[in-house]
Amino acid sequence: MSDDATGRRGSVVYPDGYAVPITGLLSLMFAVMAGVAAYPALSGSPDLTSLSLPVIFGLASLYCMRLRSRYRTKRERGSSDESDGS
Repeated sequence: MSDDATGRRGSVVYPDGYAVPITGLLSLMFAVMAGVAAYPALSGSPDLTSLSLPVIFGLASLYCMRLRSRYRTKRERGSSDESDGS
């Protein structure tokens, strides 16, 4: 009667946990926001606030990608340690 091994119906189980898809979506969102903010920053009058917004969004996107890769590496090392110990 249940759809998966945990007995819950309709649940989605990510093998990498929930942090990997969430940080990937956050990274994509920040990259899109940086792209959208770049044109007005470059076409308008040059001031510090309009130029810093795309840079901040780009750095946030890179930071989310870094968190995602660190989490995946940690999960892979943890799963390989568990399989070696058996």
